[in-house]
Amino acid sequence: MYDILPGGSTNPPVHGVGIPPKYYILSNNHVLANSNAGAIGDAVLQPGPFDGGVDPADRIAILNRFVPITFNPPVPLALHNNLVDCAVAEGQFHDLDREIYWNGYVRGWRRKALVTVGTIVKKTGRTTNFTTGRITAISATVDVGYGGGKVARFKDQIVTTNMSAGGDSGSLVLTLDNVAVGLLYAGSATAMIANQIENVRSLLRVEVAEQIL
Repeated sequence: MYDILPGGSTNPPVHGVGIPPKYYILSNNHVLANSNAGAIGDAVLQPGPFDGGVDPADRIAILNRFVPITFNPPVPLALHNNLVDCAVAEGQFHDLDREIYWNGYVRGWRRKALVTVGTIVKKTGRTTNFTTGRITAISATVDVGYGGGKVARFKDQIVTTNMSAGGDSGSLVLTLDNVAVGLLYAGSATAMIANQIENVRSLLRVEVAEQIL
């Protein structure tokens, strides 16, 4: 993953050309930036601290940027305009790999207007490993609890059948033929929630793949 290159744009989506100056790991704000509490330059560890990772021995990247999340409190839910829970961490080219375990390489990404109910999707995550599911709703509005009494309302979300658990956040959601459609960030015992990958690309200004499919 890298910055949108010169000549690229988000609306309409156009890929730029050139040599990426920086390379990133894509995940969630609540994973990489501690739900807005992180600071640019914070260490990103693999394995993470919860799994025994320590800094600096397990540092693989540093927080580069994130899209802030609006929470209630202090902002009432009716005033929320959250679209994404996403962030990127900058790493070294030789430390990163674009191949996703058990899924392979991402062939392209799909515009949200073409993401449809009924599509079978898959992901590889830290907790539930490789799973598949089916999209049950698009353009959904959902309220997500972040602990400590904080709730955020998100619009324009993908909902699937349950295919995740805590710790899977940040997984890329793909079609069976490896086209990115979403970024997993929340779920329940009956459903999984993902940001539309087009919104992630636009708001973070990063490329997840070289083709729009």
